[in-house]
Amino acid sequence: MAPRTDEGWFAPAAPRVLAHRGLAVEAPENTLLAFLKALATGVDYVETDVHASADGVAIISHDPDLTRLAGREVRIGQLTAAELARIDLGAGQGYPTLAQALDAFPDARFNIDIKDEAAAEPAVAAILAARATDRVLIGSFSGRRRLAAVRRLPGVATSVSSVGVAVAIAAATLGLHGIVRRALHGVDAMQIPLRVLGMPTTTPRVIAAVHAAGIEMHIWTVNDPAVMRRLLDRGVDGIFTDRCDLAMDVVRRRS
Repeated sequence: MAPRTDEGWFAPAAPRVLAHRGLAVEAPENTLLAFLKALATGVDYVETDVHASADGVAIISHDPDLTRLAGREVRIGQLTAAELARIDLGAGQGYPTLAQALDAFPDARFNIDIKDEAAAEPAVAAILAARATDRVLIGSFSGRRRLAAVRRLPGVATSVSSVGVAVAIAAATLGLHGIVRRALHGVDAMQIPLRVLGMPTTTPRVIAAVHAAGIEMHIWTVNDPAVMRRLLDRGVDGIFTDRCDLAMDVVRRRS
């Protein structure tokens, strides 16, 4: 069974370069400017994360608080969307909403990690308002958070959560393809690091088992062009990277 590659989020041809939090070389991560710079390299996909603001808006941020990026010991959920927009992240950027990102880049495909349970409902609202269901993929380490969004977005692409990943990788390593298929039932992609619970994830056996289940494999987060080339040679379908500029060069040279 081949991976789903003919519609919606999967329509562009693989391999997929997923710009991890945009391109933050000359822009703050996870901002509209970072997404603009990423898309200017020719990528189709932007990876991002959402939390919920105090007034129930889906806010783009990897961290649950402002400590690392803004030097303020306050959580995303303690401020309103308007207050977060006024936070100075540098280069004239504040914390954007998911709705703003979907509106600003109507041709981009978004890989959205729902970081807290409160963010599921506002993320769904933003996606539906933008009529963007066919150009987003929903993921989360938590199956509960992920399903809270996916159930309200019929047909949306989604990636397997942590428990399913662990089961699928262990089963694939042992050659138990039936268990792999069950662990990956109902999802379209497995988005994982190079190792899971000490197990390598990009061996020929694991990649073959994942593909046999009709699932794409995307690896995060890879910034070394030599590693990118090696993974693509092994047959992975996509790479999350902080350096989508370098990754796009790798892909173009291969084609």
